[in-house]
Amino acid sequence: MLRINELKLPLNHTEEALQAAILARLGIGKDSLRSYSVFKRSYDARKRSAILLIYALDVETADEAAVLARLKHDVHVLPSPDTSYKFVAGGEQLQGHDSNKRPVVVGTGPCGLFVALILAQMGLRPLILERGKVVRERTVDTFGFWRKRKLNTESNVQFGEGGAGTFSDGKLYSQIKDPRHYGRKVLTEFVKAGAPEEIMYVSKPHIGTFRLVKMVEQMRENIIALGGEYRFESKVTDIEVEDNNGVRQVRGVVLASGEHIATDHLVMAIGHSARDTFEMLYERGVYIEAKPFSIGFRVEHPQSLIDVCRFGPNAGNKILGAADYKLVHHASNGRSVYSFCMCPGGTVVAASSEEGRVVTNGMSQYSRNERNANSAIVVGITPADYPGHPLAGIAFQRQLEEGAFALGGGTYDAPGQLMGDFVRGVASTEFGAVVPSFKPAVHLTDLASALPEYAIAAMREAFPAFDKQIKGYYQQDAVLTGVETRTSSPIRIKRNDADLQSLNTRGLFPAGEGAGYAGGILSAAVDGIKVAEAVALSMAA
Repeated sequence: MLRINELKLPLNHTEEALQAAILARLGIGKDSLRSYSVFKRSYDARKRSAILLIYALDVETADEAAVLARLKHDVHVLPSPDTSYKFVAGGEQLQGHDSNKRPVVVGTGPCGLFVALILAQMGLRPLILERGKVVRERTVDTFGFWRKRKLNTESNVQFGEGGAGTFSDGKLYSQIKDPRHYGRKVLTEFVKAGAPEEIMYVSKPHIGTFRLVKMVEQMRENIIALGGEYRFESKVTDIEVEDNNGVRQVRGVVLASGEHIATDHLVMAIGHSARDTFEMLYERGVYIEAKPFSIGFRVEHPQSLIDVCRFGPNAGNKILGAADYKLVHHASNGRSVYSFCMCPGGTVVAASSEEGRVVTNGMSQYSRNERNANSAIVVGITPADYPGHPLAGIAFQRQLEEGAFALGGGTYDAPGQLMGDFVRGVASTEFGAVVPSFKPAVHLTDLASALPEYAIAAMREAFPAFDKQIKGYYQQDAVLTGVETRTSSPIRIKRNDADLQSLNTRGLFPAGEGAGYAGGILSAAVDGIKVAEAVALSMAA
């Protein structure tokens, strides 16, 4: 099989044109072409009136060795790499291990889900503990909060089966290095669980919340069928650590019910909002350090505006779909302002997990057909902005979220402001053409006190500057909704590079976004595969 990269064709080309381009690139006749499939498809929209599709294709020909020899200097024609997943230690070698060493996985977000799946596929019968509810019940609780302002602190956007990624755009792309093609394994398992086949080849695959719900359920059934066990509403409140001559070893966990569960292999895939669990781990002596994250607002524009700005006369093309964007501005005060988790055709959602605090996030369905585009516009901050303690970032987040709750009127309404008013420093009193999507509601106010002064100043400078990158972006009545504080975990539970275990606690495997080793569904799932392999190798030792 051959891999052709960087094959470019016009946006609305025919299948015949694609086949002709393959034949021309390889210099072969039609009779020599046996089959081809799309490995990846992206687009180049720099010329909006002449958008190009860019393909990577796997091609089977009658004499591949001869083609490769003839095109040995063409860097875009190579043998197709093997992207199939290979289990460590042969997988089957690890089956039937001592049941007393059954691994425990805490958390069922993308990371915990793939830790559990890989361990189950290797016959290691993981026990999966989730503080929240099964995904269907969790969805009822989450929508109940949005409609009735009734927050369940253990079942919401952050907590419950599927993790925070369930109520998101379902983006399945990342910039992580992936030499072993773990991302391909993730996408393959998602397709098996019901995701659309196109996620295997489009450049920016996404799924959307409703499809994610069904997929999470299907993957749970697969894990159980392979010997895994799920326990919901089972919050871990303590870990048991044995100290042998200065060597700390995990021996089990304690649940809120008081039950003790023994294990020598504990994966903590707890997500970026499990603040009480972070605090417990720190109190138990697990090494934790503060890490950078970002803070800001959600910004909503008409999706039609973004489509035209990005695609011009090709706006609305089915292949292109709803347009996204990526923006960055380096402010004069030294802060970087950038777009994060952009959700085309989506909604801004209430993502609170603690009482008396307001947090925003973005979500889309697979169709991405809501009227507004939304994105977080955030300012990067570092531990120097919240010094003094490894968990100081948590206190900093809480302070901003409590302030947003008060600014919104103390009812879980989010504080908001029109973009033009924000830049001018004037409180907003009525909405313009952009109707905010956040529920329960957006309370118009002045957001100047919602973030530190350095962040406000940087963002006021950034919005007019973004207009130079996307003409029309600095729209006077675009809506800003506060606050976005959960861009990533404020801490890192450090681990050894070699075996992925905690720096100072053997048998504890920090994993995913909450531990500071991922950001988004795909990278978290990939980290889950890596951690599962590390657990399996440790068990086999």
